[in-house]
Amino acid sequence: MDTREKLELIVKTLDSKRGEDIQALRVADITILADYFVIVNGTSNTHTRTLADEVEFQLSQKGIEPERREADTGNTWIILDYADIIVHVFYKEQRNFYKLESLWADGEPVDISSLLTKENADEN
Repeated sequence: MDTREKLELIVKTLDSKRGEDIQALRVADITILADYFVIVNGTSNTHTRTLADEVEFQLSQKGIEPERREADTGNTWIILDYADIIVHVFYKEQRNFYKLESLWADGEPVDISSLLTKENADEN
């Protein structure tokens, strides 16, 4: 599975579990950390954990495991590091606090609207 296919699977998985405000940024030209960041928020700590768990499950079904998984004890933020893609799952307030989209504003937004259900595509 190449990076683009992995990105599409991650976005579709987050969308299927009703992740909010899903954003993908291409950051390959500005950092060595990853090629893409995917940023999403959940509506509760449980929803945040569910989003991360489902991404991890779906990718593991394809034989892809994260190099690292980091989270705070309350599941208000979870990071899944797949080397080429880093998935940032936040509880809404935490996302507003960290403002990754602003921090990585030099990244190139990726048009993922074709991967989202209509209701989520309208929000993005």
